[in-house]
Parts: sequence; C-alpha cells; structure tokens
Amino acid sequence: MANAVAVSTPAVRVPAWAWLLVAVALFAWYVISQDNGAVLGAAAGFLHEVTHDARHALGVPCH
Repeated sequence: MANAVAVSTPAVRVPAWAWLLVAVALFAWYVISQDNGAVLGAAAGFLHEVTHDARHALGVPCH
C-alpha cells in the first residue's frame, strides 16, 4: 500500500486595493444595470440606451 503524502498549498494574499477595486466594480455594475435615472440623472438615459440589449440579455428588467 502506498503512503499518502500531504501537500500544502501556500496561502494567496490578495492586497487590500484589489478588494477595493472589486467592490467599486460591483457597485458600478449594479448602478449601470439597475439605474433608470434615480442615481445618475441625465447620464442614465445615455447609459440605458447603450446597455439596453445587454441588460435584457442578462435578465435585468428596465421598463
């Protein structure tokens, strides 16, 4: 019978700025996908039209 060898993998340290970048990206995605003018104001109309078909493809209601 073969002896089992335990292999340890080193821990990966993710810098704090990377977590912040992920949080900002998720918030931006949320605002762009959900906003219909309440947060972004006039810019929302442009973003809505630019991302309109992609929003529907992702299942995000916008009407």
